[in-house]
Amino acid sequence: MDTSPWSAPSLSRRRVLRGLLGGGLALGTLGGAGLAQAAHFEVTRTQALLPGLRAPLRVAFLTDLHYGLYVFSGSVRAWVNAANAERPDLILLGGDFLDLRPETDPAPLLAELARLRASLGVYGVWGNHDYDSFGRRVSRRGGQARPDWAQRRADLTDAFARAGVRVLLNRGQAVRDDLWVGGVDDFLQGEVDVLAALAGAGERATLLLSHNPDILPDLPGPAGLVLCGHTHGGQIRLPLIGAPVVPSRYGQRYALGWVRGAYGTPAYVSRGLGTSGLPLRNLCPPEVTVLTLTPV
Repeated sequence: MDTSPWSAPSLSRRRVLRGLLGGGLALGTLGGAGLAQAAHFEVTRTQALLPGLRAPLRVAFLTDLHYGLYVFSGSVRAWVNAANAERPDLILLGGDFLDLRPETDPAPLLAELARLRASLGVYGVWGNHDYDSFGRRVSRRGGQARPDWAQRRADLTDAFARAGVRVLLNRGQAVRDDLWVGGVDDFLQGEVDVLAALAGAGERATLLLSHNPDILPDLPGPAGLVLCGHTHGGQIRLPLIGAPVVPSRYGQRYALGWVRGAYGTPAYVSRGLGTSGLPLRNLCPPEVTVLTLTPV
């Protein structure tokens, strides 16, 4: 596995200052270094065998963009450029496109995502922050739950499709004669149905998208490879101990990188690209992941 560093445009000054005012001890400790680390992403290249493939496959995986609070179109443009530069066959997006705010206009984000290029298409799933952006529940920032959240989800699904991103909500699709891509709903705010996502795969190789890796211990059967985000790798990692806080019921078990779920199913948990809470990272750089998958 190798990495290449990139720099994304600076975070919005107003948004960063707002985060700084609320950051307290963490910001005092990390300061500008944490902001800088959040702005510099890597391209992580890794390889795996995928049963059922008949020809090699290059996949670019981007997740946890968190557009709308600290992340704006300039950052997304840099991430899209990096993914396109790898000339992937397939691009997969792991959710948390939007960051909590129902009033966020997704048009600039969609304009950048529409630039993604892959011969087999671009597919994604929703994450828990997307549901907050739909207005699924009362926002932690004081917004009210919206009775029309399901319609907003449907409208955004259509808008993403017009931008070339097909959102898979407990369903899947054959993207090549030897390859099935399935995606499940968010583990925290949706209703996960892995069997529905993989129904129809037959003897094809399977890639399963899940925003949250906490589905891994309870997979109802084996999958070829699962791609996840959500954890940000802990976002703040410390020498020797790793991430003090990981948003997973399993702690650091599924924090980042290559892991295994039920039935020995391999999974890759990305560190993601944006940030949640404070606009900081430490020893946990954002990443665009490029996977070269080969037949067994």
